[in-house]
Amino acid sequence: MPTAGRQAVEYRSYQSESRRGSGWLLAIRSALRTDLRILKKRWQVSPPAPSSHVARFSHLHPITVQVLYNRGITDPAEAAAFLSGEGGEANPFALQGMHAAVTRLRQALRAGEPIAVYGDFDADGVAATALLVQTLRALGGRVRPYIPHRVDEGYGLHKEALTQLAHDGVRVVVTVDCGVRALKEVAHANRLGLDVVVTDHHSVGAALPEAVAVINPKRTDSRYPFGELAGVGVAYKLAQALLRSQRQTPVTAREVRLEEEDLVDLVALGTVADLAPLLGENRTLVHRGLARINRMERPGVEALCRQAGLKPGQVDATAIGYALGPRLNAAGRLAHAKTAYRLLETEYPAEAERLAGELDRLNRERQQLTLETQERARQLALATAEDGPLLFAAAPDFLAGIVGLVASRLVDEFYRPAVVAEVGEDVSHGSCRSIPEFHITHALDECADLLIRHGGHAAAAGFTVPNEHLDKLADRLRRLAAEQLADVELTPVLSADAEVELSQMSWELQRELAQLEPCGYANPHPLFLSRNVRVLSQRAVGSEGQHLKLTLSDERAAWDGIAFRQGEWAGKLPDRVDLVYHLEINEWNDQRRLQLNVQDIRPTGVDDAVAHLWLDRDEAKREET
Repeated sequence: MPTAGRQAVEYRSYQSESRRGSGWLLAIRSALRTDLRILKKRWQVSPPAPSSHVARFSHLHPITVQVLYNRGITDPAEAAAFLSGEGGEANPFALQGMHAAVTRLRQALRAGEPIAVYGDFDADGVAATALLVQTLRALGGRVRPYIPHRVDEGYGLHKEALTQLAHDGVRVVVTVDCGVRALKEVAHANRLGLDVVVTDHHSVGAALPEAVAVINPKRTDSRYPFGELAGVGVAYKLAQALLRSQRQTPVTAREVRLEEEDLVDLVALGTVADLAPLLGENRTLVHRGLARINRMERPGVEALCRQAGLKPGQVDATAIGYALGPRLNAAGRLAHAKTAYRLLETEYPAEAERLAGELDRLNRERQQLTLETQERARQLALATAEDGPLLFAAAPDFLAGIVGLVASRLVDEFYRPAVVAEVGEDVSHGSCRSIPEFHITHALDECADLLIRHGGHAAAAGFTVPNEHLDKLADRLRRLAAEQLADVELTPVLSADAEVELSQMSWELQRELAQLEPCGYANPHPLFLSRNVRVLSQRAVGSEGQHLKLTLSDERAAWDGIAFRQGEWAGKLPDRVDLVYHLEINEWNDQRRLQLNVQDIRPTGVDDAVAHLWLDRDEAKREET
């Protein structure tokens, strides 16, 4: 995958002042600023692969072989498939419920019955809605989208919305990115005479809704080989099944000009933005989707990229995560997600430009609100449980659209599960983010008697709770966290793929490592540990001096390095350091140079515990002066 997109994300923020002042990413990175006194990392290095194993991959750099070994890829043929990014896709009909869903939808298409696609207000749900509406319209369907308002309605299926859809003549409702826990709502739809097809990827409850079909790779009876599809990925499998059925037995005489490949850009957007693991089928779909995005064939995507300063060929998973996804999400956070939906479905460039501009404005507003709310939530959480294993903050002035972002920031800062809620007049809407050691949705399951609704994943969830139960919920979640995390060292681990010499870094290695793209959740950029590195120069860069620019050497090679959000250490590093970093390309002024993106740094010879003391000591010195 071209690396220029990553540079648009990583470097524009400190190398120049863009047309938006300090640049869109600078605002994002400022929002993600970490206090090094609080967040202290334990370094771990993966055990080296046996030399006999490395010898089986004579065509690859030994470091690349080690990285693949760390990811469980030990067979040369499997490695070749992984590096090509062209892994296989499973048959969509292997998903439980797919046959029933396709049969009912083809019946509706044949009879001209009105269909509603009921989505969610985040980027995954919006992309899934646009994808399925586009597919059903291409097949001649009478279809309309429905995306609930985050504040006025909240997440998931709602009886009022279903009643209105039935009143409007809709006969079939297809959910995307929601519905798997909506037992009461689906029962209500059944009483209204609506047929419901549920497509979702969230954790299932004790029972499934009594729908025409429930398509979810996380079903307990699922035989589908990959269980981590995003909501848009599940919607894509339904679209895939419909298009393949149409080719075999046309449901309409009209020519269907839509191909499966026309939809993969939407799959990439939703999958990456939803932090779905970039492994297996997800990685294959995102790889193909990025290629389509970089061809800029969808007017809305092209306009969105232009707002983010991304050119064709520059979009990778990092660019989606930091630039495109936040803009799509901004609509549902501060206004209504229909703006993002219309951007993805419009065929008109002028309309796309207008909508992309509106999303950009909302995103800048969202950034500022997130910063303000983060500080307030931080104060509330620490005031009630500074040393506790779970952080909980709730207030009437929090916006429901950004509480999830704020919870994520608290997890980043303190490495604790975090819950942030907007307190309404009668009920509160909350978002939870967690750490690998604490399954937050399972924790909410144990609080179901206090909640109106809830759902999510291991690391992220949402809920609605009556205000009279809010304090009880906080107490129970804290108790559950205390029980489950009692023996857990609540310090994040920074895992390096290998310990190497700086002189082992090269363009040849970078070209091989680039084949690991798309990188992201569950398939991170490879990290390396180098020890006893000499610091030749160190200076603060960025409009506020928030980043640290370095020149580093192991006596055989010298490298430029950048340590984001660590500018406070400029001039304070010793001559010799150990560092964890990933290798990347810095593209600037038509020049391409290899650079080390430094994730963490400490004095040479200092272990985890002493490194923490060193950081605290240096902070104390600064406070004294």
